[in-house]
Amino acid sequence: MSGFGGNHMKIAVIGANGKEGSLIVKEAQERGLDVTSIVRDSKKSPTDKYLVRDVYSLKTADVKDFDVLVDALGFFGPNVKEYVPATKHLIEILNGSKTRLLVVGGAGSLYLDSDHTKQLYEQDDFPEAVKPLSEEMGKSLDELRQSSINWTFISPAATFDAKGECRGKYVLAGEELTFDKNGKCEISYADFAIAMVDEIINAKHQKERISVRW
Repeated sequence: MSGFGGNHMKIAVIGANGKEGSLIVKEAQERGLDVTSIVRDSKKSPTDKYLVRDVYSLKTADVKDFDVLVDALGFFGPNVKEYVPATKHLIEILNGSKTRLLVVGGAGSLYLDSDHTKQLYEQDDFPEAVKPLSEEMGKSLDELRQSSINWTFISPAATFDAKGECRGKYVLAGEELTFDKNGKCEISYADFAIAMVDEIINAKHQKERISVRW
């Protein structure tokens, strides 16, 4: 296995053909990383190297040679209940390995205060339609915190724009919801991908949840 940094790092991306996953793959390839896609259909792989698996069929042998495994899976509607069991499975197959797990997280579990007493999704005006998703992603984060694997959970800004511009920059923050000088909390999928690949390469926030915004 290669060390952190350098252009020989081997990474695998689960959900590599999704909106965010495909941008992470593209950014990683542009920086010279060795990228393998983990997809359920070989025709949907954005890379020449791929594994055809769903998350639950992944085994330790499939991922042990990667420096980093990126979880870019998205579950929606009634499928949001898959976040916790999927995370538990990834923890199980990574236990005892040196492979880091980096997760495309959600904003709903960010805290509103420095005391970490209230999360964004607990606000009275938080959209009911998104609350189950935020709750399940928050529970997945709790599973990571209780695990012994090397993980990083990256939460996007409150407004996470799939079609937003790529500014090529972002502000790195911690567990609390933060805003720009205009009171906005936004990030594009493209700039989130840049932040994700920066963390893949630099490994500055191991066993931490961080957040990114413009």
